[in-house]
Amino acid sequence: MGDPHEIIHEALSDTYELEDEIGAGGMGTVFRARDRKHERSVAIKVIHPELASGAELTRFEREIRVTAKLQHPHILPLLDSGTAGDLAYYVTPFVDGESLRDLIRRRGKLPVEEAIKLTIDVAEALEHAHQQGIVHRDIKPENILVSNGEAIVADFGLARAMCGADQATLTATGSIVGTPLYVSPEQLAGLETIDARTDLYSLACVVYELLTGQPPFVGANISDILKQHIYERPEPLPGSVPGGMRGALMKALSKRPAERQGSVGEFAASIRNSGEGSRSRMPAWVLPAVAALVIVALGIAWRNCAG
Repeated sequence: MGDPHEIIHEALSDTYELEDEIGAGGMGTVFRARDRKHERSVAIKVIHPELASGAELTRFEREIRVTAKLQHPHILPLLDSGTAGDLAYYVTPFVDGESLRDLIRRRGKLPVEEAIKLTIDVAEALEHAHQQGIVHRDIKPENILVSNGEAIVADFGLARAMCGADQATLTATGSIVGTPLYVSPEQLAGLETIDARTDLYSLACVVYELLTGQPPFVGANISDILKQHIYERPEPLPGSVPGGMRGALMKALSKRPAERQGSVGEFAASIRNSGEGSRSRMPAWVLPAVAALVIVALGIAWRNCAG
């Protein structure tokens, strides 16, 4: 196979001016480019040919068409897609920000209110897709972009296009569809029917990491991590996390889909309410301070009466 940059440049040079490579992963390479006609920056993701050939390419193109119908402020929109030689590609706006993975690496765990804000953004995006019958299947920090404090979900439909009916198999690049740190137990079990609650589980894994600095399950190797997803419960969340949020998160991390919230929207409502509750609760120092003021006021009043 030739250089993806050269292949894409030759095929799309009339429409896009390729600039530089901005990312690479198990599924493909991402280039920044200039849309010549509309004079805007775009990102072009080129899928590895072994992941988008033959039947896989047909499925990829079908899922891309479905995903193109998604219109939501927290979903990265699709601008264009096609093939160039052995390569499949799709085009999105270029987001001036960073991935949630980069944010976590830079800052570690986030303040509760910031984590709640990003969680609700992602949940609203997922709920919109689920209402259209689309399940992401690969929610992870790498697929969530953060720009100006807003979360944007990327790669919608791509994981589904790549995995087909067998969600737990290894791809040609050796990676599991549904990244091991965030994959749901039902994906590991290879269930034929995967619904919106698999995205809920993966989102809960991401939120757990936002609040603690690490995913709910870590281990020395992939096999160890996958076994924990199936059999183990995560460590309790710290007391700094509001009780309602702790409860909602642990429910979303249930092994059985039926034991989780009924939808991502329901999960988001629980998270939102827990955040409002934490903000409305009186800080611990307020009651002692008020009590002290009352005592002082009563003392002054007593002296005035005695005088």
